Amino acid sequence: MSKLRQTWFGLLFALSSKTLLSASILINGAGATFPYPLYSKWFSDYSLVAPDTQINYQSIGSGGGIRQFTDRTVDFGATDSPMTDEQLKKLGEPVLHIPTAIGSVVLSFNLPGERDLKLTPELISAIFMGEVKKWDDPRIIKINPGLKAKTDIVVVHRSDGSGTTGVFTDYLSKVSPAWKERVGAGTSVNWPAGLGGKGNEGVAGLIKQTPASIGYVEFIYAKTNQLAVAQIKNSQGEFVEPSLKALTNAALAELSKMPTDFRTSITNASGKGSYPISSYTYLLIRQTMSVDAKGPALVRFLKWAMHEGQTKASALEYAPLPPALVKKIETAIDSITIGK
Repeated sequence: MSKLRQTWFGLLFALSSKTLLSASILINGAGATFPYPLYSKWFSDYSLVAPDTQINYQSIGSGGGIRQFTDRTVDFGATDSPMTDEQLKKLGEPVLHIPTAIGSVVLSFNLPGERDLKLTPELISAIFMGEVKKWDDPRIIKINPGLKAKTDIVVVHRSDGSGTTGVFTDYLSKVSPAWKERVGAGTSVNWPAGLGGKGNEGVAGLIKQTPASIGYVEFIYAKTNQLAVAQIKNSQGEFVEPSLKALTNAALAELSKMPTDFRTSITNASGKGSYPISSYTYLLIRQTMSVDAKGPALVRFLKWAMHEGQTKASALEYAPLPPALVKKIETAIDSITIGK
């Protein structure tokens, strides 16, 4: 390890140790890998604003986050796919889904010498069902006439319970009747083809080390690993990249349909310029918080996240929440009670 890296790790350890020693309130959370880069930034920055509060977050996937939240082994959960009615019934107490930012699931690929790729909903479904097996399939070449790859396609997907998978399969179930019938939507599905990787990190790593591969990850993981990202045809017939503007367009197009509990899907949004695999990501918060210091401290953090936290989203490729939605979320946060 270089002296520079040793110094950096030493400083990080010293800062982390100092924070842990000074913090009198420790809040534990677990869940989605999709927003992990943003949450890491938030929790680090918030410890400077509120040095008495340390937020520890384990990036274990949305399925694990929902499970630990349900088992009450963490103070809050995190998921990209809202809890189902059945999951909420099992929990047996009121829960708030707090949207925190808007992210994108992208199709990343590893084709040496190629950085441009266009995909239609039909093609994505056929590739992940194992029906389109080669990169020079006529259906791919028709919209990518300059593509030179002739190898077999290697599909990469998540192996763990995942909100990213929930978002991706929700999208495919909307745009492909065949996918909806044969595979369906959910945080875990029976994949017809491909290799499995754990977490967004695992999928990105597999794509990076596997030539001719394609898989789905949250955008920041593709960017961090310098992976190429496909343009996807949206509901308006436009081939769109996952820009912040395209994410905002998707959210705004569906904002009037937002339910009061915020559990919604914005995949395949109807608006012009919308990126089709966009999604809110959520924190799971109990309606009634504990009477100890954790409850009020978590409420204070949520209010910070709705304002100062939103200004930090764009730098990590997440779109901030629309101001009109933030006002509604603030009302929900104000409804949290401190009880047993």
